[in-house]
Amino acid sequence: MSSQRDRWAELTGGQAGEEYARRFERLAESGHDIHGEAAFCDALLAPAARILDAGCGTGRIAIRLAELGHHCTGVDVDSSMLAVARRHAPTQEWLLGDLTHLDGLGLETGFDLALAAGNVIPLLALGTEPIVVRQLAAVLRPGGLLITGMGLDAEHLPLPEPTVTLTEFDRWCADAGLTLRERFATWAGERYRPGGGYAVSVHSRPTA
Repeated sequence: MSSQRDRWAELTGGQAGEEYARRFERLAESGHDIHGEAAFCDALLAPAARILDAGCGTGRIAIRLAELGHHCTGVDVDSSMLAVARRHAPTQEWLLGDLTHLDGLGLETGFDLALAAGNVIPLLALGTEPIVVRQLAAVLRPGGLLITGMGLDAEHLPLPEPTVTLTEFDRWCADAGLTLRERFATWAGERYRPGGGYAVSVHSRPTA
């Protein structure tokens, strides 16, 4: 998220970490698979890939990807979320930071994958979205992937109306030097159809 009055902060006041974690704990206890995003990413990666989880929240996805053998760095501007992540995986790298200023966090570039799941893009501060996309593209190695999941209607967002269209998002990605590779309707890999309310997009940085 961005610290510039991002929509997530407006919704939660930056104090949602514990409740957010409990929600997924309840889902897991009821038999739901809460690792769909990690499984999706893992299927596209070589072993021991370097992953940046941008807007990592409580670390649910990054922790699972680390369990699958990848090297994960999580970044979030919400300290209450990172407190949960650090408690569950104290040896992993968790950085408190604004996604509009990734280049100021001292990250070593060359990531195989940058992930922005959980409606990270729609919940950014208005006007910062293309900046964040550029920052994420810049940390990727040639051939690296940007994977995003976002709601496109109110049913799939914690907001009364959508904030981003796929046309806008693809333009931001193109301006950042990324190419759309595939698009899905769910993390389970169902194909996206125009007009769908949720999109999982896979963009790539050219190899040359």
